[in-house]
Amino acid sequence: MLKSQQCPDCKRINEVLSRVGDRWSVLVVITLAQYGTLRFNELKRHLSISQRMLSLTLKQLERDGLVNRTYHQTIPPKVEYNLTELGQSFRAPVSALGSWALDNLFKIDAAREAYDAGQSKQP
Repeated sequence: MLKSQQCPDCKRINEVLSRVGDRWSVLVVITLAQYGTLRFNELKRHLSISQRMLSLTLKQLERDGLVNRTYHQTIPPKVEYNLTELGQSFRAPVSALGSWALDNLFKIDAAREAYDAGQSKQP
């Protein structure tokens, strides 16, 4: 059987997971799910992310249909972000991933310490 016949959509799945599964995208979705509509600088403060990285992440999430960007022509201009219907549907899997990470932080730290200790003993 040809590789493409084994998983004809694997390339597409990988493409989507690469986008929505990156560190900042997950944190943006979790933050918008928790707080609702936020302005750019509010998101930046919540995440402690650089302006450039947040801008790139939001543009990709908007392109993928997960985030709405609303521009208000005020002085100064106001831009707000919130989750789209598709973004809302992503809340449960992202929340589960975030909860799993929080629940297992100490186990992961212990595993890393054990691994690093074992590596230092090897020639």
